[in-house]
Amino acid sequence: MEIEIWSDIGCPFCYIGKRNFEAGLEQFSAKDEVDVIHKSFRLDPSAPMAPDASMAELLAKKYGKSLEEAKEMNRQVSGAAEAAGLEFNLDAVIPSNTMDAHRLIKMAEAEGKDGEALEHLYHAYFTEGSNVADTEVLLDIAETLGMDRGTVEQKLASNDYKEAVISDQNEATRLGAQGVPFFVINRKYGVSGAQPPEAFLEAVNKAYEEEQPLVDMSGDAGASCGRDGCE
Repeated sequence: MEIEIWSDIGCPFCYIGKRNFEAGLEQFSAKDEVDVIHKSFRLDPSAPMAPDASMAELLAKKYGKSLEEAKEMNRQVSGAAEAAGLEFNLDAVIPSNTMDAHRLIKMAEAEGKDGEALEHLYHAYFTEGSNVADTEVLLDIAETLGMDRGTVEQKLASNDYKEAVISDQNEATRLGAQGVPFFVINRKYGVSGAQPPEAFLEAVNKAYEEEQPLVDMSGDAGASCGRDGCE
């Protein structure tokens, strides 16, 4: 079974959705047969590398809210994160550009470490208050993953993987994604948003059952009917 997940490092519900998806998948009887593929989706491609506004200030401006109302929105999101077993420090978040963070995930994918890279990036962004557009932050994460720091630094200084990131987003648009997180199971079922674990479990169970071949148990013991009659 192949499950593709489109997400953005700067999306709080993507992190919550990832954790809920993992909790649901843990209960799936055929979890060892699942291949998870992480795809890029940038919610704000024009975000600055070194922003001068907080997440609350950006929310207030975007939704026409007061700063206190925006902070209350953040508290509600933090509560949802806590329910999923995550710790959010949204007052410390640096809402920067995520292109290079997505590129790091693509580099890590070549070493089978894309899921780990995404987890470290989410933690850096939402819990530690790190700027994931900062090259040194990305290099530290790469080194933690066991990747060669010098090689990653060279690739980040180039245009490597930028087209792959953009291609992922275009693909999501073609599949009808209106936002993230967006989960696609066997290119047949789509699950949008940070659903509870049981919703993900139900979706993968349904997809798995439909992919199983029919088994002929008739043999000589069972009676059946055909066009010429019953036997």
